[in-house]
Amino acid sequence: MKLSTPRWWYERRDVARRGSMPFARALLTPISWIWAAVTARRIARTTPFDPGVPIICVGNLTMGGVGKTPIVRALAERLAAKGQIVHLLSRGYGGSLKGPIRVDSRYHTSAEVGDEPLMLARDYTVWVARDRSAGAKACAEAGAQVIIMDDGYQNPSVKKALSLIVVDGETRDEIWPFGDGRVFPAGPMREPLAVGLARAECVVILLPADLAEVDPELVATLNGPDQLTAHLWPMAPPPSGPQLGFAGIGMPWKVERALQAAGCELADFAPFPDHMVYDEAILKRLANRAALFDAGLVTTEKDWVRLPPEWRAHVTAWPVRAVFDEPAKLDVLLAKVGL
Repeated sequence: MKLSTPRWWYERRDVARRGSMPFARALLTPISWIWAAVTARRIARTTPFDPGVPIICVGNLTMGGVGKTPIVRALAERLAAKGQIVHLLSRGYGGSLKGPIRVDSRYHTSAEVGDEPLMLARDYTVWVARDRSAGAKACAEAGAQVIIMDDGYQNPSVKKALSLIVVDGETRDEIWPFGDGRVFPAGPMREPLAVGLARAECVVILLPADLAEVDPELVATLNGPDQLTAHLWPMAPPPSGPQLGFAGIGMPWKVERALQAAGCELADFAPFPDHMVYDEAILKRLANRAALFDAGLVTTEKDWVRLPPEWRAHVTAWPVRAVFDEPAKLDVLLAKVGL
């Protein structure tokens, strides 16, 4: 059974102290100490594999989705425009295939390779491999000049030429991207903030389209690595007329807000856990709910690829893309590793 991301994870420290979920935090904190210690030990003791081509890791410090995959796509576009042969590497979370295997969007399903690799494989060469070193080796042997690894910042098994941390730049409504700083499962952090920042060359702060500036407090908190900003822009207007939106991502409430900000006439919104598998019963319930409002169904591209093929014609995929605010600064960063 999939569990939804607890919103209380992302409450600012002062809000958390007012007692949103104090018992849960206290109960889970000892487990978080163990989690952090195991992660640190694994990173310190592992000798990384060098595939002979540069690996750019796009990761994050928190559980759940912060926009890594749109940043991976934007990086791939930038490097391909420079003439680089780019391969993308993913663990293939949610997929049954261990790999290494090259994803073919014509034949593979999200149940086999995961939703994000399947989505990206429509435009790029994508490999999935639970063993990242074996996956990197397969990319290099297949002719990759640069590998972009989606997630895996805390995975020390491969040598990274460049590590980028993606941070959610939305800090409205008492939400803070690192919550009160506690490590999973007491909070959203995969490792302590200072520890994670120390290994990164760059932080990419990803903002929604309707938020122009980064919170100065967040900029100060992330002081240390280089900083880039990017915005998540819709590639098309939302569908017209009343819509019932749904999303199974790390923070589904962000999709609801983005649809509203883009002018969608949102009659209702249904949040689901990350990587949700939509079966016939769930989809029928959504369709029946939409019918009450005489509404269409709209979701993210990532959710759309997880739909059964017979349902895709009845649901609109709303595409968004990450765009770097200062591409020249990104080029300077890439040049440091010869790209």
